[in-house]
Amino acid sequence: MSKKDCGNHGEQKRHKLFRRLFAAFLLLVIVALLVVLIVWLVLRPTKPKFYLQDASVVQFNLTSGVGLLTSVFQITLSSRNPNDHIGVYYDRIDAFVLYKGQQITAATALPPGYQGHNDVTVWSPYLYGAAVPLAPYLADALSQDENAGYILLYVRVDGRLRWKVGTWISGHYHLQVNCPVFLTIDASNPHGDGPVPYFHFRQMTSCSVDV
Repeated sequence: MSKKDCGNHGEQKRHKLFRRLFAAFLLLVIVALLVVLIVWLVLRPTKPKFYLQDASVVQFNLTSGVGLLTSVFQITLSSRNPNDHIGVYYDRIDAFVLYKGQQITAATALPPGYQGHNDVTVWSPYLYGAAVPLAPYLADALSQDENAGYILLYVRVDGRLRWKVGTWISGHYHLQVNCPVFLTIDASNPHGDGPVPYFHFRQMTSCSVDV
C-alpha cells in the first residue's frame, strides 16, 4: 500500500469519527429536548390566578374645561400559583389604572420575586396619576359616569415571568392581567371643605390573565 493510500485511509477514519461524534451529540440534544417536552406536557403549567381584593380612591379630581385628571389609588392585588410542581419567577411586574382604554396613572413597579407551588403573593401599591390629559370625549364620559353614580375602571398588570420545574427554568413569558374595578359614588358625602364624590369598591373581583 502506498503512502498516499495510507494517508487517505487515515483521513477517512477521522471523518468517520467526526461524523459519529456529531451524531452522538445530536442524539443527546434531541433526547434532552424530548425529556423537557415530556415533562412540560405531563405537568401542564397553569396560569397564575390574580384577584383584586380591594381598591381605595385617595384622590380623584377632574379639572373641568381642560380635561386634566389627578388621581391616587391604593389597591390590594393577590396572585396564586395553582401548580403543584411548578414555581413562578416574577422578573418584572408593573401595575396601572385604565379608564376606557386610556392609562390614567403611571406604571408602578411591584416587587419581583419567586412564587412557589400553591403559594399566594399579595401586593398593596399606590397608583398615581398627576394632571393626566384626557381626550375631550373621555372627559365628558367620565363626568357623565360621575353624575350617574358609578365608574368602571381597570387595573392592568404587565410583566414578564419564568416557569421553574425542578432545576430547569424556562425563558421569559409576557404576562398581562386585567382586573375590573367597579366603583359606586356617593356625591353627598362631605369631605374637607365641601362635598366631593365618595367611592365604594363593590367586591373582590377575579382578573383575566394572559401568558
